[in-house]
Amino acid sequence: MDKYDKWLLFITLVLIVFGALMIYSSTSVITPALAKKGITEFYYFKRHIFTILIGFGFMFLAYRMSLSYLKKMAIPLLIFSFVLLLLVFLPGIGVTAGGAERWIKLWPSTFQPSELVKLSMVIFLAGYLSALGYRADSFASFIKPIFIMIIFQAVILKQPDFGAVMSLTFLTFAMLFLSGTRLRYLFFLSAPALLILYKLIMEPYRLRRVMSFLDPWKDPQGSGFQLVQSFIAFGSGGLTGVGLGGSKQKLSYLPESHTDFIFSIIGEEFGFIGVLIVMALFLLLFIRGISIANKTKDGFAYHLAVGLSLMISIQALINFAVAAGMVPTKGLPLPFISYGGSSLLVNMAAIGILLNISRGNDNGDMEGLNKKTFARRKAKKGIYNDSRFTIHGLRTI
Repeated sequence: MDKYDKWLLFITLVLIVFGALMIYSSTSVITPALAKKGITEFYYFKRHIFTILIGFGFMFLAYRMSLSYLKKMAIPLLIFSFVLLLLVFLPGIGVTAGGAERWIKLWPSTFQPSELVKLSMVIFLAGYLSALGYRADSFASFIKPIFIMIIFQAVILKQPDFGAVMSLTFLTFAMLFLSGTRLRYLFFLSAPALLILYKLIMEPYRLRRVMSFLDPWKDPQGSGFQLVQSFIAFGSGGLTGVGLGGSKQKLSYLPESHTDFIFSIIGEEFGFIGVLIVMALFLLLFIRGISIANKTKDGFAYHLAVGLSLMISIQALINFAVAAGMVPTKGLPLPFISYGGSSLLVNMAAIGILLNISRGNDNGDMEGLNKKTFARRKAKKGIYNDSRFTIHGLRTI
């Protein structure tokens, strides 16, 4: 099979083009304060287009890369992403904004290493879960990736970036769960995880976010301001929206309107129907990713496709929930749509890998195995005669 998944590519292109359109719509009106900084009507749009062009390069490289080589690079890539995480704390390299140290200087812009961490973790977990020595019923096999996840989270919390920590947690636990890990191992970590979560939430600025999430109207001009303005955007949009470019909330009323809260502007300009279409596109993207996973005969490719699909979908779901006031505010961009080069580049590379897997040309896990080894691997990884995989003993669709 040498044909890539055209539907996945089409959905991705639609999201990217629509994202560029929304970036222009949400940043085309320049306030006097921005004008003094030399920011023009097309400032953000041109930078976003430049990132998209680089992203297509990343996507093509990921599409052409051998999956066997990618598997070999899992550990080096994980180490490289950890080093980048540490670089954000070095003066002259790290960039601070809004009291957070999350970026490093890369000409002509900046890069957020936590985005690369998620991709690196997915590739590492795919290789780890598909290894012959991995046992889903072994606590030792379960705790190793958890330990690695905690190390990364400890550094990310120093930045601080609570949203990235939660995304990494959901992603790691989901991949372990879908690999067949015993539920009692996951529940074993629930008690200490809840204690740590409670301690983190009790930090004053996070506690204010939680309280404003519970009742944003209690302090509409303070801690609840962003969420209230997001509600106003959705409410103003109604069923069909006010039309492209007609948003009023983008006029310095809604903070981060072109990044973390661009979904609210979509709701205002395209209404409830536009919101449903965007959500449907991400759902279709997830379904295509899982479909690609189910068609592969390679254990590494299977876990990689599932992980990448989850990586994009979980971030989109959290962004939807934050903008709609269903969870406390977190700084997570909407994949392919929000302004933010780091997220866009990583997600486009992830799509390139998924398209690569969909070609079905590289079954590195199965190549060169003798019949006895292949039989043992089938028994461990749960491969049926029709080349599908199991999740907790259930055949996937």
